[in-house]
Amino acid sequence: MNLIKSTGTFSIFIIISRIAGYLRDVLIAIYLGSGPIADAFFVAFRIPNTFRRLFAEGSFNAAFVPSYSSELIRGKTKAKNFANDTFSFLMLGLLILVIVVEIFMPGFIFLIAPGFYEDQSKIELTTLLTRITFPFLLFISLASFFSAILNSHNKFSIAAASSIILNIILIFIILLKKNSDDNLVVYLSYGVSISGLIQLIFVYFFAKKYFSPELKLRLKITKKIKFFFNKFLPGIFSSGVTQINILVGTIIASFQASAVSYIYYADRIYQINLAIAGIAIGTVILPNLSRHIKTNNYKKIIFIQNKSFELCLFLSLPASMALIVGSEQITSALFGYGAFDSISVKNSSNALFYFALGLPAFAFIKVFSTFLFARDNTKSPFYYSLISVLVNISISIFYFDKVGFIIIPIATSISSWINAFLLFLNLSQNDYFKLKNILNIPNLKIVLISSISIYSFYMFLNGFEKYLAYNSELKLFTLILLVVFTILIYILLSLLTKTFKYSDIKLKY
Repeated sequence: MNLIKSTGTFSIFIIISRIAGYLRDVLIAIYLGSGPIADAFFVAFRIPNTFRRLFAEGSFNAAFVPSYSSELIRGKTKAKNFANDTFSFLMLGLLILVIVVEIFMPGFIFLIAPGFYEDQSKIELTTLLTRITFPFLLFISLASFFSAILNSHNKFSIAAASSIILNIILIFIILLKKNSDDNLVVYLSYGVSISGLIQLIFVYFFAKKYFSPELKLRLKITKKIKFFFNKFLPGIFSSGVTQINILVGTIIASFQASAVSYIYYADRIYQINLAIAGIAIGTVILPNLSRHIKTNNYKKIIFIQNKSFELCLFLSLPASMALIVGSEQITSALFGYGAFDSISVKNSSNALFYFALGLPAFAFIKVFSTFLFARDNTKSPFYYSLISVLVNISISIFYFDKVGFIIIPIATSISSWINAFLLFLNLSQNDYFKLKNILNIPNLKIVLISSISIYSFYMFLNGFEKYLAYNSELKLFTLILLVVFTILIYILLSLLTKTFKYSDIKLKY
């Protein structure tokens, strides 16, 4: 496997998906803005999406890939039996979950957005929309099962490409039904569930080459299945801690008008980089790192871990700095249109600023957790995630009445840095990853060239201030131009300082 090439391929599809997602969100901002209808839709959209990231993309991949990879080493028949048993349990569990939540949806919404109950029409709309979107969880989780099969065979692009489907469908619905007034959110909600079904069909079409399920009505709990669920259940919490913290923030933000929308838009911006710097790297390294650990290939293990951390820092640090110095201009250029007024831009950009302070931590959590997941350890990340969430809740609740919704991104960033530190402490104490691996020359070079590049970006922002104003028709074009120039400066500096070498692309891990 080639880490940079595999991560690059995965990231290209992620970037395409995020660009499509951005176009989707711009259209939503234009036609829904940041009012009560937008709040209702974002809660309805976030709930199944958060569950997807908890049950499917994060914890399931972390628990399934090492076990399935281990079974592949023992033989295709054993791997197929393990996958069949896992699929049967997953299918049954998801069906029960979806049916129960659909029946008790009003109570479920009260837990997720208690502040909405001050407005009866808002809670009724949120309940309706979430009932429509929640089947998305079933479809997308099964799609993620087949994505994990593909990942185990070092096939990463299909799973990444499948995420584009949701955005294309929602964009098509908005353009087709943009004049439907309040009914637009209903059409969008149906679009969410339909896209989940299409993604499932799409991923299965490619995964059936490696595995086609035989659904079992009689479920048998084997030692392998028991071991898998012992990893999977704590992994739900640990691998999705950032999403849990955001969900906690959504619950608290529901008590302030439009706050859910402000946080949603800020979250969408920094998630673009997190998907590449954290999720992509963690997904790509997991199968091979698991195999090298099983065969005690210590040289490969150390090499993969060092390179993955270096790549994570290379991608996340400059992005974090850029979002900090240009949070308002970036938010305005990306979403400041139509119903998304200057006040909405100001509030969302403030949230983005504080999320950006935690962006490297969000990425490190994904990578550090993968180092432990590959060793079949999901319990340690679970405990650290629990501490992180408790810190987040405590800070958010204590200060919410004093400073409002802005405490949510602040608390999320603080708790995430605590989580990242605890994960690193565990890795260091067990001789998995040392401080010297972080404080090496390449990583120090990354800090230096990131600082120089983002200082250039800061000067660009000041120099082109009038073209980036809220009312400027050229603000998006200007921002894209400045970002491209900054990236070119960063790449040039990385080549001149040999922080990144062309030969790295060809290295096999």
